[in-house]
Amino acid sequence: MFDAVRNNKKIVQIFLFLIMLPFAFFGLESYVNSGGAGSDVAKVGDIKVTQQEFQQVMREQQERMRGQLGDQFDPKLLDSPQMRQAVLDDLINRRLLALEAAKRRLAVGNDAVRQTIAGIQAFQIDGQFSTERYEAVLRGQGMTPAGFEAQVRQDLTLQQLVGTVAQSSIVPRVVGDHLLALQTEQREVQELRLPVDAYLAKVTLADDAAKKFYDENASRFELPEQARAEFVVLSQDVLPVQVSDEEIKSWYDGHKERYQQPEERRASHILIGIEKLGKEKAKARAEEVLKEVQAKPAAFAELARKYSDDPGSATQGGDLGFFSRGMMVKPFEDSVFALKDGGMSGVVESDFGFHIIKLTGIRAAREKPLADVRGEIEAELKAGASARKFAEAAEGFSNLVYEQADSLQPAAEQYKLKVQQSGWLGRQADPRNGQLANPKVLEKLFAEDSIKNKRNTEAVEIAPNTLLAARIVEYKPATRQPFEEVRLGIEALLKRQEAQKLARADGEARLAALKGGDDKQAWGAVKRVSRLDAKALPMPAVQPVFRAETAKLPAYVGVEVAGAGYALYRIGKVEAGDKLDDVRRQGMLGQLASLAAQEEVQSYLKALRARYKVEVNEKAMAAEK
Repeated sequence: MFDAVRNNKKIVQIFLFLIMLPFAFFGLESYVNSGGAGSDVAKVGDIKVTQQEFQQVMREQQERMRGQLGDQFDPKLLDSPQMRQAVLDDLINRRLLALEAAKRRLAVGNDAVRQTIAGIQAFQIDGQFSTERYEAVLRGQGMTPAGFEAQVRQDLTLQQLVGTVAQSSIVPRVVGDHLLALQTEQREVQELRLPVDAYLAKVTLADDAAKKFYDENASRFELPEQARAEFVVLSQDVLPVQVSDEEIKSWYDGHKERYQQPEERRASHILIGIEKLGKEKAKARAEEVLKEVQAKPAAFAELARKYSDDPGSATQGGDLGFFSRGMMVKPFEDSVFALKDGGMSGVVESDFGFHIIKLTGIRAAREKPLADVRGEIEAELKAGASARKFAEAAEGFSNLVYEQADSLQPAAEQYKLKVQQSGWLGRQADPRNGQLANPKVLEKLFAEDSIKNKRNTEAVEIAPNTLLAARIVEYKPATRQPFEEVRLGIEALLKRQEAQKLARADGEARLAALKGGDDKQAWGAVKRVSRLDAKALPMPAVQPVFRAETAKLPAYVGVEVAGAGYALYRIGKVEAGDKLDDVRRQGMLGQLASLAAQEEVQSYLKALRARYKVEVNEKAMAAEK
C-alpha cells in the first residue's frame, strides 16, 4: 500500500466513511428530524443531532462490533473520545450530504430501489429474491417495507452524490507514473545499531532518584480496587414457551393474506446496452440479434452468452430465474407478463438498453398450505409469547432483586436460574469477564452502597431481552505498592532512560561526523529496500530512510528507536526498481485513484461544513462520556 495510506490519517478516516455509507440505515428520521429531548450534540444548518439519536447510533455500532468480534469484543473500543467523535462526524456528514442532495433535487427511482433490495442476500432464498423472507426479516427488525424502502432510497441518493464527487477526481498519468516509480525505487542501505544496553554501565543514579520517581508517580504503583461477585442472568432464552397446534391453525386462518404466493414467471433475456453503442446503434444491433434468435429459437441460451451485455445472466444463457411483479423495470415486466409460456418478445426498451425476452416458466398464484409455513408461524408465535413472558418476568425479577437485596438466591429460585461466581474484577471492563464486562454492570457493582453493604445491584439490561443482577461477595480496596517492593524495578527503568539519552547523544554526534565526511563506522551488511518492501528496516526508520535527500551519495540518516537505543543508516546506492507487470501496475494505479477520490470527497465535505454551518455542542459531547 502507498505510504500515503500509512501516513495520512484523514484519508483513512474518509475511507472508513465511504465503507460505512452503503446501507447503514440509521433511519430516515436521522436525516430530517429536528426535535428531541435534552441538549443536542450538534446542529447542521437548521437540523439538529439529538443526544437520543447519537446514543442510538453508538448502541447500534456497539452491537455491530459485538456481533463481528464475539468474545474478542471490548466495550472500551467505543468508550473513547475518538470513537464518539467519529460517530458524530458520520452523522454530521450524512446530514450535510442529505441537505445538498435535497438542494440539488437528486432522486432515486423506484426501479433502482427494487433492484437494490432484490440484490441483498439476506432477502434471498437459493439466490432468488423472496418476498416472504424480505417481510420476515423486516418484521424481525421492527421495520415495515415502506420504511425500509424509504431508507434505501435515502442511502442510494447519498451514494449518488458521493459517487459524483469521487468521480470528479483525476490523477494525471505523469503523476501516477512518478508515484509508481517512487514505490518501486530500490535503495541499498547499511545499518549500525547503538543498543541501549551498551550504555547502561555508564549510568549513575542519584541516591534519591528512585524514591523521588516513586513519590512523583504514585498512580503508577497503585493496585486498583478489586471485587469478586456473584450474579444471575435472566434472558428470554431461559423462559421456554409452547405453542399448540390449535394456535398455529388459528393464526394461519386469520392471516391467510400473508400466505398468498403471487404469480411468478421465469424468463431469459439478451440485453444490448446503450453505454458503448449509443441508443440508435444499440437498437439496430438488438433488431439484428432478434432476427438471429427468431431464426434459431432453440439456440437462445447460446446467443445470450454470445451477445448479452448483462454480465449477471449472460453466463447462465440469459436466465433470470423466477420473479413476481414489482421486481423488474416496468417495460421489461409488462412484456414478460404479457407473454405465453415459451413465447418470445420483440425488442423491448428500458433504461438499461434493449432486451429480447423469452418466457421459460410460469408459477400460478397460489395459497401456501399450512404445512409449508407451519415452522415459520410456530417460530413467530413462540417469539411473541416469549417476549411477552420475558416482559412479565423482567418486572418481577427486577422487583425481587431490589426488595430482597441481601441475596440473589430468591430470584434464582423463583426463575430457576443459576447463581454464578466471578473471578476478581476491576472497575474497567475486561472482555475476559464475559457478561460482567458490561460497563453499566460494573458501574452499579462498584457503587458505594454495593461495596459498603454488599447489596444486590439493580437489574441491568446487558443485551436485548437479557437482564443481569450482581452483588459483591469479597472486596479489596485500592492500595499502593510499598516502595521497597518496586525500588529495583524503578532503578532499572531510570537507568534505561538515562542510557537511552546517552545512546541518542552518541548517535547524533556520529551522524554529524558522517555528514561532515568522517565515515569510519563498522557498518552492517548491505540491504536492498523499497517502499513496497521495507521489512528489512525497523518501522521508525522507514520514513527517514526514504525521505533522505540522495542527490549526493552516500547519504546518512539517524533514528532514535524508543527504549532500544539509536540506529544509523548509510544509503549507498539508489536505483530504479523492477518494472511492474500490468496486473500489479493497474492495481496500484487503482489504489492511487481511490486515494485521490477519497481526498476529493474529504474536501467536498469540508466545503459543505462551511456552507451549511456546523455547530458542535462540546458540553453535550462531554456529558456523553
